[in-house]
Amino acid sequence: MFSPDQENHPSKAPVKYGELIVLGYNGSLPNGDRGRRKSRFALFKRPKANGVKPSTVHIACTPQAAKAISNKDQHSISYTLSRAQTVVVEYTHDSNTDMFQIGRSTESPIDFVVTDTVPGSQSNSDTQSVQSTISRFACRIICERNPPFTARIYAAGFDSSKNIFLGEKAAKWKTSDGQMDGLTTNGVLVMHPRNGFTEDSKPGIWREISVCGNVFSLRETRSAQQRGKMVEIESNQLQDGSLIDLCGATLLWRTAEGLSHTPTVKHLEALRQEINAARPQCPVGFNTLAFPSMKRKDVVDEKQPWVYLNCGHVHGYHNWGNKEERDGKDRECPMCRSVGPYVPLWLGCEAGFYVDAGPPTHAFSPCGHVCSEKTTAYWSQIPLPHGTHTFHAACPFCAHQLAGEQGYIRLIFQGPLD
Repeated sequence: MFSPDQENHPSKAPVKYGELIVLGYNGSLPNGDRGRRKSRFALFKRPKANGVKPSTVHIACTPQAAKAISNKDQHSISYTLSRAQTVVVEYTHDSNTDMFQIGRSTESPIDFVVTDTVPGSQSNSDTQSVQSTISRFACRIICERNPPFTARIYAAGFDSSKNIFLGEKAAKWKTSDGQMDGLTTNGVLVMHPRNGFTEDSKPGIWREISVCGNVFSLRETRSAQQRGKMVEIESNQLQDGSLIDLCGATLLWRTAEGLSHTPTVKHLEALRQEINAARPQCPVGFNTLAFPSMKRKDVVDEKQPWVYLNCGHVHGYHNWGNKEERDGKDRECPMCRSVGPYVPLWLGCEAGFYVDAGPPTHAFSPCGHVCSEKTTAYWSQIPLPHGTHTFHAACPFCAHQLAGEQGYIRLIFQGPLD
């Protein structure tokens, strides 16, 4: 029997609320995960609650307002309406919730440091030159410390002085009950899938989340002054499979419960060994093909399977079939003569992106990341925000925009001839 004080007992495994996984990384950042910069971040129940909730509202330049802003121990959100008027909402400690903050800043209030995702980048040097559109203090997630451990998302995070400032240019307004609310410059967008994160999942509708956690239809462009319409029937509560877009990086939220039904890295490794054990062969060179181990996921191996993206025939690497007049990028498949891109195949190693535990039979086009059929079908239907006003489907493992009719292809392996 557990004693009532078991909760504070160090030997008990901490409660996990869920994990955030950054789209575009196949299991780890290019130069490895370090500290608060990594490709996935687990949210655990904190030893002591650190959540906050709104309390007192101060209007204009009263001494209390000035004091609240300068008080380093008091969380507050300041809404600058004009040079003469600022509304300051003080926040007070909430012993029932834990707060986690996400953003580009490396300052201590940020729990999970996120930088811009460059599609297909293999090293951090590829990512440094980009002018970031991710906010330094992008958003915060508040988790209930008691079951069912509900997680909610809010735009903007508190800085080192425990403040959130919405300047004159930010979209902000007074709500019907006299409170203030606003949007951040490039906004925090959220999409909740329909039917959860399962093989029956369907994409939901992208919405924008306000500083106070209200839900709005999208603005015309990311930083337009005019907010969208409020969507009363939806909430900022994260579900398994919810996507969070920070304008430069997109995160997938997986609940602890959802992750318990997801294939493990061990399972993916078993599937890899199973394919290799079947000894697929190059139908032309007759050499045996093998998927390299998960650890060698960026270096093309000599046994690496390659695929013709128009037909799905899997071969070993070879030099023939180049169509000179097509820049040498397109090849003619020796099996069926269809002409198209010819790329190496890579296993999708980030298990959190899989909607089921099916075998790796399909590949995203044009990047060649391989996973289950249901997983390719799901991601190919999701319009991911790109830049400030466009959307397109992308491979979750490398963030490359999908191409071709479906965005993915069924792989046709040739078995051994013996």
